[in-house]
Amino acid sequence: MTLSTLWLFIAMTFVVSATPGPNMLLIMSVSARHGVRASVVAMLGCMTALLAMMSISAAGMGAVLQSSPQVFEALRLAGAAYLAYLGIKVWRAPVHDASTAPAVDGVTQASVPALKTGAIFREAFLVAASNPKAILFAAAFFPQFIHADSPQVPQFAILLATFTVIEVTWYFVYAVSGQRLSAYLQRAAVMKMFNRITGGVFVGFAALMATAKS
Repeated sequence: MTLSTLWLFIAMTFVVSATPGPNMLLIMSVSARHGVRASVVAMLGCMTALLAMMSISAAGMGAVLQSSPQVFEALRLAGAAYLAYLGIKVWRAPVHDASTAPAVDGVTQASVPALKTGAIFREAFLVAASNPKAILFAAAFFPQFIHADSPQVPQFAILLATFTVIEVTWYFVYAVSGQRLSAYLQRAAVMKMFNRITGGVFVGFAALMATAKS
C-alpha cells in the first residue's frame, strides 16, 4: 500500500464517517441525555459491532450476502424493525422537568432515567449491527485500497485501524454536540420535543433501510 493510497482512503473515510446516521444519532442522543461518559460506552458498542462486521466481511461474508439475496433481505428487514422499535421507544420515553435538579458531567441527571452501562452498550451494538450493508460496504470499499501483490492482512489491519481512529473522532464530535444540547433539555416540554424528533429520525432510518434496494 502506497502513502498516496492511504491518504485517499483517509479522505474518503473522513467524509463517509461524517455523514449522519443511526450510530451518530444514538451517540449524540446518549450524550445529551446522560453525558459524554455514557456516550463513550455507546461508542464502544458501535465500534465493537462495526469491527466485528468488517472482520466478518474480510472473512468472506460479504460475498455470501451478495450471492444470497434472501439472507440479506432477512437481515435488512430485521435491522429496520429494530431501528423502528428504538424510534418508538425513544418517542414514548417519559420526561420530567429537571430545571431545578443538580447537574453532573454537564447533564441534569434527573432529566432522564439512569441507564446501566450494559444497556447502553447493548443498544449501541444492536444499532450498529442492524445494518447488514456495513458488511457489503466493507467488502466493496476496503479492497479498492489493498494491493493484491502485497500481504493483505497487514494492509487490512492498517485500513481498519485508520477507519477506527476517524470513526471515533467523529463520534466525539457528535457526543460534544449532544452534551451542548443538554442545557436545553432540562424542561420537560423541550425534552419531549427532543424525544419526538430523535424517535422520528430513527423511524425514518428504519423506513429508508426497509425500502432501500439491496
